[in-house]
Amino acid sequence: MIHGTVNQSCEAILPVVVKNDTKTQLVDAVIDTGFSGFLTLPSSTITALELVWKGRDVATLGDGTSCIFEVYIAVVIWDGQYRTIDINESETIPLIGMQLLRGYDLRIQAIEGGIVTISLLE
Repeated sequence: MIHGTVNQSCEAILPVVVKNDTKTQLVDAVIDTGFSGFLTLPSSTITALELVWKGRDVATLGDGTSCIFEVYIAVVIWDGQYRTIDINESETIPLIGMQLLRGYDLRIQAIEGGIVTISLLE
């Protein structure tokens, strides 16, 4: 089971460990159910972790416009397991998308300080 909290802005936050072969960084990421990818990270974090570039991807934003993202590969620790995922470069706060949540049950107590729990569906 994965645990997080709801912050003062009513955002569901999860700590996520992101790594490459030699470097590791803990990031606090906001759950974004409107994002269909795995995880976004800003370029500064991608550079610090020396992530490997995979290519580019086109995504449709919430306002209907299209955007091209640089895509990198990283390993995250998810539910106690190492998992290789795509990282979309975005100059925002880190976002967790639906691909990372796929196969899991998400529960959010939508109050400041509320508990966020993610558990594997069986």
